[in-house]
Amino acid sequence: MAGSRGRFGWVFAAVWLFYLGENLSALTARGNDWQRDVGVAALAGFAALYLAMVRWFSRAGSRVARLHGSVRVWAGLLALLTLTVLQVPGAGFHALTCLVFVAATAMASLPLGQAAPFAAGLAVAAELLAWRVPGWEDDGYGLAVLLGSAAVWGLRLAGERQARLLVAQEELADMAVQQERARIASDLHDILGHSLTVVTVKAELAQRLLDVDVERARRELRDLEVLARDALSDVRATAMGVRGISLPGEIAAAREALAAAHVAAELPGAADEVPTRLRELFAWTIREAVTNVVRHSGASRCVVRLAPQSVEIVDDGPGGGPPAPDGQGLAGLRRRAEAAGARLVVGRRGDGPGFRVRVEVR
Repeated sequence: MAGSRGRFGWVFAAVWLFYLGENLSALTARGNDWQRDVGVAALAGFAALYLAMVRWFSRAGSRVARLHGSVRVWAGLLALLTLTVLQVPGAGFHALTCLVFVAATAMASLPLGQAAPFAAGLAVAAELLAWRVPGWEDDGYGLAVLLGSAAVWGLRLAGERQARLLVAQEELADMAVQQERARIASDLHDILGHSLTVVTVKAELAQRLLDVDVERARRELRDLEVLARDALSDVRATAMGVRGISLPGEIAAAREALAAAHVAAELPGAADEVPTRLRELFAWTIREAVTNVVRHSGASRCVVRLAPQSVEIVDDGPGGGPPAPDGQGLAGLRRRAEAAGARLVVGRRGDGPGFRVRVEVR
């Protein structure tokens, strides 16, 4: 978008040179004399310099004043005014049309604190000259200068806001990428941190047992294989961004959710003892139960107990009820438990205030 404005902005500006036809008509009506020749040359130079400044500014953008200290802009504006004055002997008051272009160029390229007084001065000069110089007519040149300046300033503000919006969008996109990278890194840390430690310990143990107890070493190696496969599956799903739910991930998410809700949490440090076939069910149970604790229970403490054949979530809140009866609430959780041959228990705690959600394989 910015590149298109830089390449074609001067074409849009060139359209407005149509209004300089008034100057050209006044000059050509004089016949052959030096005033006409000087005026036509000055008019051609004015148009060329105006387009050059527009093209240069459209490429440099709003950084012009900061990078060049407005020196180049002021030099161009003074040159435009000089070319305007050179048209006066031949075109008379018609040369005042050029002041509209000069003011518009200033509003587009100078800081507002410099451009506004300059444009106002041109408007006053146009009115005074049309009023004081004998034979000159007032065709509303001062008003045209003011209206043109205001229009160009409005366009400039819109362009700068659009540029800031594009920059903000790019920053948000970069931030989203960084956050996603951080999320993946956190998930990988939560998934692999303990699992790789256990894999290392079991591998060392199996190596020592090879000369002592071969059968036990084989069992350790089988456990190691299961752990490695589970960790690899979680890593692949996380890296691909398609991980729907995993037990280590839900434990990590529960820790963050409870901390954000200022609920003291007691969570398992690992999920390696849970069989692969029960991991998804237990993960859903933790997700639904912790969500209920955060949203409805008013609890100050939540405990998640994880065993190879069961998972239990209890809190000490005075309120709270079962998860919402929808596809991902109590009804959905009950269907998942039944499909896995497990039993879902939901209700008030018997050992004190609070609520309990327990899934146990029969």
